[in-house]
Formats: sequence, structure tokens, C-alpha cells
Amino acid sequence: MELWSNKVAALRAAHEALLTRPNEPMAENGLSTGSVPFRLSTGIYTKYKYPILTAEHTPLEWRYDFNEQDNPFLMQRIMMNAVLNAGAILFEGKYTVVARVEGADRKSFFAVAQSPNGIDNWRFWPEPVTMPDGNNAPATNVYDMRLTRHEDGWIYGIFCVERHDETKPFDTSAATAAAGIARTKDLIHWERLDDLKSLCQQRNVVLHPEFVKCENEKMGKCYALYTRPQDGFIETGKGGGIGWTLTPDITHAEVRNERIIFSRAYHTVYEVKNGEGPAPIKTAKGWLHLAHGVRATASGLRYVLYMYMTALDDPTCVIARPSGWFLVPEGYEYIGDVMNVAFSNGWIVEEKPLSNSPLKGEGRGEVDTRKVFIYYASADTRLHVATTTVEQLLDYCLHTPEDGLTTSASVEKIKALVAKNASMSK
Repeated sequence: MELWSNKVAALRAAHEALLTRPNEPMAENGLSTGSVPFRLSTGIYTKYKYPILTAEHTPLEWRYDFNEQDNPFLMQRIMMNAVLNAGAILFEGKYTVVARVEGADRKSFFAVAQSPNGIDNWRFWPEPVTMPDGNNAPATNVYDMRLTRHEDGWIYGIFCVERHDETKPFDTSAATAAAGIARTKDLIHWERLDDLKSLCQQRNVVLHPEFVKCENEKMGKCYALYTRPQDGFIETGKGGGIGWTLTPDITHAEVRNERIIFSRAYHTVYEVKNGEGPAPIKTAKGWLHLAHGVRATASGLRYVLYMYMTALDDPTCVIARPSGWFLVPEGYEYIGDVMNVAFSNGWIVEEKPLSNSPLKGEGRGEVDTRKVFIYYASADTRLHVATTTVEQLLDYCLHTPEDGLTTSASVEKIKALVAKNASMSK
């Protein structure tokens, strides 16, 4: 029988090999993974061969009892099911995510992981995050944190808080969703603030990184929140899409005058639901937004990512809305706990451009070459990264036609592109 110490050594060696495995960018013409290939490059971003975080990346000390007497068979005493939907931030010079980790018991919790380059060599901090309840009712489950480094000096985390719906005591599937709010300076010690007060349930709430003028000018500056009102825990009901609300006090945040800035629409990628992803990126040409859209299919709901832009001086004014999806699950990304899902609530934009001297685009002025790392989950199972630049995202948003909402409009867009390409060949 193999010595227990040898089994431990082999386990630790395999885990270390996983953590230190170099990640590889996908080839421009796609890369087959099993029987289902990834599509041809969109030219917008680069995906990578391996997921950056999975259940197997979690520390061994979270899962195994390394006392031989108590665990002679070296069994996992606490099993992990998935690592997914992570908020992201540059923190003390490292690429940092606050990931949702789900145990085999279905309970999710937050855990910090860091990488020196944002692409591989990710390591979790030794212990998961202790998230206090504060004055709020205890939560059954918490997940999907959006991180915002706000100009007030705090790092805020807004996340979904799930509790049993006590109005339906005999329905063990009935739940309510609220937006939990916490803030920190070190990602270790979190101050829990009041849950967002709202007349309806809320998901996918995101804090805008800057103060904005309050509607009542006498109140000065307000915090701004992107919201997603919904009638039920799953169903949006009369909830119209991505909302916007202002609150003067983030410690007792309340939805008062909520208005929809990006609506759901029939027969689009966001016909059933849509919600803000991470906090938007500020650029010279406007705010870049990453969101998720949901539509119904014969095999269930399909989650994809899409983008839009709002005006620099008015984050509620949509100035670009490229049609269709921006990123979808491909190849093995399609398969997992919840099939056909791509979801993101975290991205990081580097503070410095890729080159020391600014580039110039033809007729487009100065080019913003800052690199962007998009952290997205697939099939509610694993976490990935895709890389691009601010300029590529701006080009995509500003030069991709909008959804005309009809077949004839889509055909005319294609024909216009065909005609343009034909004229170039003459």
C-alpha cells in the first residue's frame, strides 16, 4: 500500500503543476478543443487555452485534512464545485480577483486570487473572505461581486444576497434577491453596509466609479448605481433592463428615482434579461460598458456578453450599442453546471499604455493602447480571461452597426458591407 506521505507529496506536486501551468493564447484561426472547435478570431480580443481558475485551483488546505490519523485515505473532507463570476481590480501591483467559489454543498463564498500577469500563475489567498452580515438579515448565499475603486477612496463590493422567501414557508425553492454592499481598503477586512433598499428585488447592481451631481443640487454629490429591477428571484417580470439610480448615502443606499438606460428588446440577445457586468471603463470617447444578455432557446436560457457606450459627461446617455453578442461560450466553455452561459462581472484596464509614445490612428486622433483583461465565466463552472485594448473596444463599439430589430434591416447591413468591400476591390 502506498505510503500516506507519498500520496500527499504527489497531490501537492500535481496541484503545483496546475497552478504554474503557462496559459496559451488561442491561434488566430481558432483552436480545436476536443470535438468542438473555437470559432475564427473576431479580431476584438484574444481568448486563452486554459481557464484561469477552477475548483481544482482552490487551496488543498480548504479541501483535505492533512492529519494522517484523522484522514488515512486522504479523502477530500470539503469538496469544491466551481470557481466563477469574479470581480477584478489591480491591487498593490497584482492582478486581483474576488471570485465566487461554490462548494459541493451549493453555498457560494468569496475568495481572493492574484496573478503576476493576469493570465496564469493564479493563487488564492490562504483563507476565503469573511463577509459580515452587519445589520442585515443573515444570508443563505452570496455571490457575483462587482468591485469598484471609487473616488471616495474605498473599494466597494456589491453582490447578490440570496435568502429564503419567508412568504412561502413550504416552498424550499422560493428565494429573494437583494444587493449587498460592503467596502474595504485591503480586501481582507470588509465593512458591511446596509443592503440596497428597493421596492423590488435587485440583481447585478454596480457602483459607478465617480460621484455625480444629485438630482437635488442642494444635496451636492451622489453615488450612482446601475440596477436591474425584477419582480421575482429569477423572472424580471416588468423589470425593463439596466437601470440607474442616485443615492446620497452609500451606507444606507436606497433606490428612489430609478430609470432604465438600456432596455430589453424582443428577439435580441437581451430579450429576457440584461444586466451590467463590471463597473464601466472611462475613456476619452465615453464610458465602455460590458453587460450580459439572456434569451430563451429550446434548450433553455442562453447567456452572452454584449457591449455599449455612454457619454462621458452623462453616463445615462447611450451613444453606441453594437448589435448582437460580443462574447459567447465556445468549445468546452459551453459545457458545465449550467450549459450555454458566458458571464462577466470583472475586468481590469492597465493604467499605462502598451507603448511609451501614443499611437495615432488614421483620422481618429490619439489611440488608447491600454490593455484590458476581461474575466468571464463559462457554464457557471470555471473562470477565463480574454485580453484586448481600450482602442479595440472603442473601435468595436463605435463602428459596429446597431441592431435594426428586423430581418430586412440585418440583410441591408450585410449588403452595405458587401458593397463597400466590392468598391474597395475596383
